[in-house]
Amino acid sequence: RCSPNILVTGTPGTGKTTTAEMIALATGLEMVTVGDLIKERGLHDGYNDEFDTYWLNEDKVVDEMESMMADGGMCIDFHTCGLFPERWFDLVIVLRAGTDKIYDRLEGRGYKSNKIQENVECEIMQVVLDEAHESYKPKVIMELESNTVDDMEANVEKVAAFVKQF
Repeated sequence: RCSPNILVTGTPGTGKTTTAEMIALATGLEMVTVGDLIKERGLHDGYNDEFDTYWLNEDKVVDEMESMMADGGMCIDFHTCGLFPERWFDLVIVLRAGTDKIYDRLEGRGYKSNKIQENVECEIMQVVLDEAHESYKPKVIMELESNTVDDMEANVEKVAAFVKQF
């Protein structure tokens, strides 16, 4: 691969999509928001009304993404990471944010209170970080704070330096 594949992951509300967009702009990587891909291409098994989300079909997602990941140059944005093959990613960024920030961001998006609470608890229990460590080698994982615009800009600079070195 000439260019790396990067995964930007973290609890909803940690700034994944914004950060991934900024990384794509700074590096020329192609950004894919997996949640949008799932909706647009029907890579799910129906809708979960209680949590206002789709039932993810991991096999469909991986099958759909396999060819796009082969040549590198991808910046992938998704709130979970264990479903993706380890070989896909050269860098896995786990964004972290304070629970107050996550609460405010999700409330601002109009999330239901049970969904906000579940995500705040996930961040407290560092569910996504633990999943990353179970799924990928430590050397490819970068845990980054994402509470402010300054944090996001600094994170993008770190990733851009990685891409340049790759």
